[in-house]
Amino acid sequence: MDHNLPTLPAGPLYPFEGKRPVVHPTAFVAPTAAVIGDVEIGEGANVWYHCVLRGDTNVIRVGPRSNIQDGTIVHVNAGRQRTVIGADVTVGHAAIVHACTLMDRAFVGMGATVLDDAVIEEGGVLGAGSVLPPGKRIGRLELWIGNPAKLVRVLTEEQRAGQFDRTAPHYVELAGRHRASLAGR
Repeated sequence: MDHNLPTLPAGPLYPFEGKRPVVHPTAFVAPTAAVIGDVEIGEGANVWYHCVLRGDTNVIRVGPRSNIQDGTIVHVNAGRQRTVIGADVTVGHAAIVHACTLMDRAFVGMGATVLDDAVIEEGGVLGAGSVLPPGKRIGRLELWIGNPAKLVRVLTEEQRAGQFDRTAPHYVELAGRHRASLAGR
């Protein structure tokens, strides 16, 4: 055992070159997540088990009440493109979100990938397992599916509300239950 190695900080928050993650007191970061460097996590947002948010060479911002579900990777493009996740965004299990912008109420399905300089506008949806290529833009309320992802249809506000808008509030509530359960262990 090498006793000269630096001790890592306790918990899932790690500094990088003087930048430390900033987590709102009402946000939930699961104990097995890794949040590194210049990352800000907003009010009521939640980052689940085995997620990695690595803001080492640029910044990551996660807006209020957004949920980054289990096994997701969020990263940046060195010095060129940050990752911005707006309010009430859902990023499904095992997604990859890389150097892109997810506007308010965007929805990224399980196992989907969003690549550099791509944008999902407010209420836009990328289906499970889909890949949004670099520089592509999903418009407001558009549903895109496939690899590469293509527009399938435009959702009505009612369809969006019925299928997708319940996820973010559900995860805020569930995060509170996880926080309470972990505090009692």
